[in-house]
Amino acid sequence: MTLRLLEFVVAGNEASDLLPVRSAALLRAYGARRGFWTVLDEGPVERCLALLLELDDGEWTARHVAADAGVENGRTEDGEALAHHDGWVYVFGSHFGSKAGPLRPRRAFVARFREDDAATGSVPVHVVRNRFRLHRAVNDALVAAPLTPLPPGKRVRDRFIVETLARGTAGEKSWVSRLAPDDLPLNVEAAAFTPAGTVLLGLRFPVTEAGEPILVEVAGVPGMFAAEPAWPRAVGTYAVTGVTPPGELTGFRAIAPTSDGGYAAVIGSIDALGKGSVLLDDHPGGGDVGSRHVRFRLPAGDPRVAAPDRHLLAGELVADLAPFHHVEGLAELDGRRFYVTDEDHRVALWVG
Repeated sequence: MTLRLLEFVVAGNEASDLLPVRSAALLRAYGARRGFWTVLDEGPVERCLALLLELDDGEWTARHVAADAGVENGRTEDGEALAHHDGWVYVFGSHFGSKAGPLRPRRAFVARFREDDAATGSVPVHVVRNRFRLHRAVNDALVAAPLTPLPPGKRVRDRFIVETLARGTAGEKSWVSRLAPDDLPLNVEAAAFTPAGTVLLGLRFPVTEAGEPILVEVAGVPGMFAAEPAWPRAVGTYAVTGVTPPGELTGFRAIAPTSDGGYAAVIGSIDALGKGSVLLDDHPGGGDVGSRHVRFRLPAGDPRVAAPDRHLLAGELVADLAPFHHVEGLAELDGRRFYVTDEDHRVALWVG
């Protein structure tokens, strides 16, 4: 597959995820025929929204989008995943930490904004910092799931869980009650809403003991934004099989719904090489892993009803994206494939 590279500089930062613009008003406002949202890796969410646009004359441009999170300005970091639902664009924090830990409460957030609002000026962004409630729901689901996550290793547990508990206890933080010594650190890298209104969260870590990527289906995310918040609950846990090379560990990097009711995804390394990752110290088979474009479908029926092997989703390889190790987003649009890669101080969009 031949890919064409388009390079942009957006606030001197690299990009995560790629979400097609659905708002006709937004495209008209910029004189664009198509476009994508992306979220920049560093900084609070209100400073990290950007558009990649193909203008009506065929030229591509990038625009840093002004946004305002009100009282939550400056209180989040590490937005990783974007998803559409009911006219809103949702942004999910990684819920993770730095490469060497500990977990960071600022990364445990979900935000949303009306896509049409971006056509008329600064975008109001509603941020909900869940203080590890989503971490608790997903960890409980993994314990109850009919699959076995890869144990994190002693250094990972010490740096991400034990140290986070110690800091929270010393600071008398209320969220400390939502962490347990046996928890797995979560790295949320991908998200997509289902037709039922649930969200598929793609985890970069943990993976299964066989090295396969894990999805957790979560209900109730829009309820987080109510005046009286209702917190999400996990309703399904899945592993995507048949797409991880033998001996490697692959986590999710991106998920996107497809026009036939399935899902496209990028899977790849569980953390970046050469950046002091404690995960890779404990699990070196998860680092030197090329990105892969895959597809899968959810099983029919209610995810809460147990059935043999319904948690195993047969994956199909669409494209091996080697030598890329760092594909962060994908979209399948108008018969073309678009990928965004994590590059230092620039945004790289690849079109195939």
